[in-house]
Amino acid sequence: MAQPTGPVARHSGVSREQFRQDIYPLRKPAVLKGIDLGTCTTKWTVDYLSQTAGTKEVKIHVSTVPQMDFLSKNFVYRTLPFDVFVRRAAEVKHNEYFISEDEKYYLRSLGEDPRKDIADIRKQFPSLAEDIQIPEYFEKEQFFSSVFRISSAGLQLWTHYDIMDNFLIQITGNKRVILYNPRDAPYLYLAGTKSEVLNVDNPDLEKYPLFMKARRYECSLEAGDVLFIPALWFHNVISEEFGVGVNVFWKHLPSECYDKTDTYGNKDPTAASRAVQILDRALKTLEELPEEYRDFYARRMVLRIQEKAYSTNYE
Repeated sequence: MAQPTGPVARHSGVSREQFRQDIYPLRKPAVLKGIDLGTCTTKWTVDYLSQTAGTKEVKIHVSTVPQMDFLSKNFVYRTLPFDVFVRRAAEVKHNEYFISEDEKYYLRSLGEDPRKDIADIRKQFPSLAEDIQIPEYFEKEQFFSSVFRISSAGLQLWTHYDIMDNFLIQITGNKRVILYNPRDAPYLYLAGTKSEVLNVDNPDLEKYPLFMKARRYECSLEAGDVLFIPALWFHNVISEEFGVGVNVFWKHLPSECYDKTDTYGNKDPTAASRAVQILDRALKTLEELPEEYRDFYARRMVLRIQEKAYSTNYE
C-alpha cells in the first residue's frame, strides 16, 4: 500500500511579478529554478566558507543516527569554531568527534541572543551574506528571518510545519524534500508542530496506521534551486549530500497576529494559541461527566468545529 501522491510544480526564471500573481496565491509548494542568487552557488566551497566565516563559535546539533528526532532529542548540542564545524560536516568519517566517528552535524543559525534576536545571515555572517542575493518576492516589512543551515550528508530532519511562508534556498548540495498538505494533519500523529513519524519512506504502520492516508508531495532540490513552502505545509528534508542552504521566512499574516516573543518563528499565531487553551479548558470540563455523556458531547463539539471552521476552498 502506497501513499497517494501529488505534484510539486517547477518553474524556471520566475520574476517577482509572476511569483506574486501566478504561484503565491495557490498556496502550494513550488520549485523555482534559474533565480539569480549571487555568487554563493559557486563560491561557497568548504575552504571558502572556513576561511571567510573563520573561527566564530556556533552551536550545532550532533547525532549518531541520520534521522534526527526533535521529540525524543536523539542528538546533543555542542559548540565548535565555525571553520572546524564546516570541515567536520563535510566529512563522512571523523578523526575528531564527540560521540562516534560517523556522527552527523547540523547547524541552524541563531541570533546573538536567541531569546531576543532572530536569525539573520546579514548580522551573524555578514561576510557570507555579501555573496547571496535573496529573492525579495515579498514586501520588505514582511521579512522575518534568514536562517543559515549546513547539514552532513544523509541527515534527515523531522517532519514539521512553520507558521510563516518560507523560501528554502539550496546553495550547494542536493536535498530531497517530502511535503504534506496542512489538511492532512489528522494523519501525521502530531506533537505540537512536529510529526512523530520520522521515517516517512518506511513508516511503522502498526504504530502509525493512518499515516498512509496522507498525500505525499516530493521534490528534489539541486544547487541554485529555491523551494517555496507555504505556511502550515509539513516538510521533511533529507540532505543527500553535504549541503548549505538559507531559509528566508516572511509574514503571510499581519504582524499583530504573531507572538512578539517568538524569535524562532515557530510559535502558533496568538489567536490559534488562545483557541487551543479554550479547547483544553472545555475538554477538562467534560471530564466532570460520565463516559457516555463525555463521548456524546465531545462528538457534538467535533461536529460544530467541522461545520464552523473546516474550509472547502482548496483541494
